[in-house]
Amino acid sequence: MRDVHPAPPRRRPSAPRPRAAAPRKRQRARRPVDSAPLFVRILTHNAAIICAVILAVGAGVFYFSPGKGAPPVAAGMSVEQLGDLMNQQSDMDPVTANAVAYAKQRAYEKQVKADRLLVEKAKKDAKAAAALKAKRDAAKKAAALAKANPTSAQNQALGKQMNALKGWSGCWPSLLTMWTHESHWNERADNPGSDAYGIPQALPGSKMASSGPNWQTNSATQIAWGLGYIKARYHDPCGAWSFWQAHHWY
Repeated sequence: MRDVHPAPPRRRPSAPRPRAAAPRKRQRARRPVDSAPLFVRILTHNAAIICAVILAVGAGVFYFSPGKGAPPVAAGMSVEQLGDLMNQQSDMDPVTANAVAYAKQRAYEKQVKADRLLVEKAKKDAKAAAALKAKRDAAKKAAALAKANPTSAQNQALGKQMNALKGWSGCWPSLLTMWTHESHWNERADNPGSDAYGIPQALPGSKMASSGPNWQTNSATQIAWGLGYIKARYHDPCGAWSFWQAHHWY
């Protein structure tokens, strides 16, 4: 007897797997056709709007920019009236124009002159103030020297004696007062503002060398020179003092 083997069970064929559906392409939505007219679409376009805004701003700046100039047309006047006004102004004759120019020139020159005078006055005032200060300082110095110098009274006594020898005893008060103003009878009095020196304030002091080489320190030499100068110019101390009172120098 043949062994009968049971037949293997048959496999049922598996159902085929469904394929993945291919992705569909997205179709762009179509813009609706604008039915507006062409010129409306141009005017409403962004580029057109921007250009219009730029032109409007430029026109505003041109016509309404701040400044001192007059507007293009004066208020209440037409262009024709402005033209007539300009024609009237341009009819100025050369004589009138020259007169206006001359007046302007004179005004300018007057202003320049006034400015120059102010500058010169400031310089003169400064120079005068410096000279006055130097004079005051010299006077203070001379006064201090006269007080400190014990020979001041001796110089006056010597001057009185020499003045009498000239025959001018009656003019002694004039000489005493005048040389007191000049030097306080100090043989070393030096005026830095004028280089005048000594009791008679010889200008310059070296002129007294004609009376002696010791003119810088010797009172007799200085008095002798001073009396000689007074005689030559004013005849005597009375005349010299009279001139000094009127001019503050002799």
